Amino acid sequence: MGEMDEHHERSETMPRADREVSEQGIFALLRGATLIALLAGAAASLAFMLRAGHRHSSRILVLLFGIWVLFPFMTAVWAHVYSKRWTVVVRAPLYVVMLLVTLASLPIYGAAAFGILSAKVGFVFLIVPLASWLVIAIAVSIAAVVSRRLSRRAEGA
Repeated sequence: MGEMDEHHERSETMPRADREVSEQGIFALLRGATLIALLAGAAASLAFMLRAGHRHSSRILVLLFGIWVLFPFMTAVWAHVYSKRWTVVVRAPLYVVMLLVTLASLPIYGAAAFGILSAKVGFVFLIVPLASWLVIAIAVSIAAVVSRRLSRRAEGA
């Protein structure tokens, strides 16, 4: 029997409370890592944006870009807080998406800030937040729908 089969078999024979406690260790680590990555990613993204726009004379435009760059991270933090009521099965993929979006955006912002990308800097700082926000919004929407369906099934059972 493989390791996965043994784990599955053990989790099926464990009482539900024991399974939840055993999942909390790894899940708590994922949850904490996600929050730290989101906050660090937001700070680094803002720093890259300020580095890229340091020669721009319009403070209002820099402020608007800053808000726009932080918007996906603010959405992800909101989802992180709001999702506490959802099951582990729903939250885990959501946290993974948040981590991936954060880790994918940072090298792009860094490359734009230091002139490694050939794309226009403004374009990068417009499109990456939009794409990030869309991916997070889609993940949150899917998670919310799945969570509702699971809770309806639990109520009906």
